[in-house]
Amino acid sequence: MTDSSLIKTLQTTIESQNETIEGLREELKKANENMEYLIKKLYGRKTEKTSAIDGQLVINDMELGLFNEAEDEKDSAILKPIIFDEPIKKTRKGYKRKELYKGLASHDQLFKLEESNQICPVDGDKLKVAGKKFIRSEIRYIPAEVSVVNIFMETYECRTCKKEDRPGMFNASTPEPVLQHSYATASSVAWTMYQKYVQAVPLYRQEKDWKQMGFPISRGTLSNWIIKTSDELLKPIVEKLQEELLKDNYLHADETPVQVLNEEGKKNTTKPYMWVYSTSTNADKGIRIFKYAPGRSGDNAKEFLKGFKGYLHTDGFSGYGKVKDIHHCLCWAHTRRYFKDALPKDMKSSEATLPAKGIAYCNQLFDWERKFKNLSPEDRKIKRLEKEKSLLEAFWSWAEDANGKVLPKSKIGKALQYALNHREKLETYLEDGNCVISNNIAENSIRPFTVGRKNWTFCGSPEGAHASACVYSLVETAKANGLNPYKYLEYLLSRLPGYNLQTNPQLLDLMMPWGDLVQKSCKSE
Repeated sequence: MTDSSLIKTLQTTIESQNETIEGLREELKKANENMEYLIKKLYGRKTEKTSAIDGQLVINDMELGLFNEAEDEKDSAILKPIIFDEPIKKTRKGYKRKELYKGLASHDQLFKLEESNQICPVDGDKLKVAGKKFIRSEIRYIPAEVSVVNIFMETYECRTCKKEDRPGMFNASTPEPVLQHSYATASSVAWTMYQKYVQAVPLYRQEKDWKQMGFPISRGTLSNWIIKTSDELLKPIVEKLQEELLKDNYLHADETPVQVLNEEGKKNTTKPYMWVYSTSTNADKGIRIFKYAPGRSGDNAKEFLKGFKGYLHTDGFSGYGKVKDIHHCLCWAHTRRYFKDALPKDMKSSEATLPAKGIAYCNQLFDWERKFKNLSPEDRKIKRLEKEKSLLEAFWSWAEDANGKVLPKSKIGKALQYALNHREKLETYLEDGNCVISNNIAENSIRPFTVGRKNWTFCGSPEGAHASACVYSLVETAKANGLNPYKYLEYLLSRLPGYNLQTNPQLLDLMMPWGDLVQKSCKSE
């Protein structure tokens, strides 16, 4: 082999080894980034509130020429310290007991001297009451108690009919039971539902509570209460709510996995999903509908939203693409979350500033939205086009430039790709002032389900999953309309038994959470 060919071979080998080393460095960098991300998810703060990430990197006004309104509109007088002539008495922050006690029942407790002690120790005269002195107010908690209600029906007879051998017996009417051949009542079933679906108390712990109160009841019985009342009484209410929801022109959707046991044809390790559909923040009627499905296929959303033609707000899950003939709005909170997940532990390298800059862009967008919150939809659209359109153009220009400088599979690379790939749908909200820039309303609605899932882990059967979806729909819809969930559930369960809702559909209208009587009876204090 000649010297020139040997040198060429060595150069090729060195170049190949350098490429291998560079590839290993990139893999190591991604591995370290993933490890930091997982540590942050496990031990870091969970809030997504970001003020340019604790002061790290805000967008330079001179750089964009867009964000100087805060400086133009500031009132310097507000920033000046206020000088007081006298020292001000300091009190505990938020110390307002009168407001705290407002609406609570109260009674007075008066302590007296014993009769034998009502003697003056100086001259032995009998003491007379001069008045009473207020000492303090306290909160008394009375634990729940279980009691038995024995229901009797009074009977009447007509003596004249009896003498003339005519039927003359008459009975008083009694309410129908919540469940036939069961000792369940509207209050006991509503409380069981409230504990599980609002307070996230699993049935095995409720079983212990019932036993402590002197009534041993199995968790299986509690589960039957939920499943049967949901199927026989509450299901038509949820179907009516779904009908009302699909009349709205602006909806939100989200989904989360749930483990369901004993589902035919599926292993317990497969991932069924709980879906939630919600009206928007500007809707006249707050409605939240939960729907259990054995998978995450977009056909579930397509089937549920059949006939819907309006604006649908979601995350970037591709399954929603199966819902046709809609205006699809994507969530800017998800976009910001991708940049937040890309933040490294330190901010020393030049690439480390990119996630914070992406967050700063998103934060500025949310700041404008807060300013436009109280505008009419028409004015909000005009202001968005005036203020936010230029901000978005600057963001896309920055994202395209930054995307060529980072590793595609790195966290920041994925964040930039997510934003650029969904550019059109992220800008859909500009078309209508009633649209919003995040899907937080759906995420907040499904969060109680995810919290409860941590406690009860799984649903015991598909029937249980459907019942859970039914009750969660009523609970979250009650909250959205300012109702106390327990009061609303008890209201429904005490009035629906005995009625055929198919022959009395007008009764469903009276059970809606925005109805006058429901609002009066079940309003949260």
